[in-house]
Amino acid sequence: MRLSSLADYAIVLMSAAARSCGAAPLNATLLSARTGVPLPTAQKLVGRLASAGLLISARGSGGGFRLARPAAAISLADIVEAVEGPIALTTCVDDDRDHCALDGHCLVKPHWGVVNQAVRAALDGVSLIHLSQPAPDPVRVKVDA
Repeated sequence: MRLSSLADYAIVLMSAAARSCGAAPLNATLLSARTGVPLPTAQKLVGRLASAGLLISARGSGGGFRLARPAAAISLADIVEAVEGPIALTTCVDDDRDHCALDGHCLVKPHWGVVNQAVRAALDGVSLIHLSQPAPDPVRVKVDA
């Protein structure tokens, strides 16, 4: 499983917004400059994130974007679903898509719901607050030669 570039960029933008929480509202230009996400992509994503209820926008001078709720209350799953739609590892569990040729006799299909729930729960367990903090130093293992 791999996230799309848009989902990855959305996580980067939301992390930057979380680090600026409490400061002046942000805009796509500022988020783009702080993160390196191309401006057209940042503009597209802040719109999607606002539509999903993760960002609140204010118009006019002094306007911009801010988190819609505390970073601890926004999960990685929330961000991914705002950009990608519902988390579904296979198309057979997505009611909006055509079913595969094995649909009538597939013995695995009934189990995909459990797998999707486990993946979503794992992503839901990582909050934006964790993603916006500096990463811990990597553990270095000393190997005797």
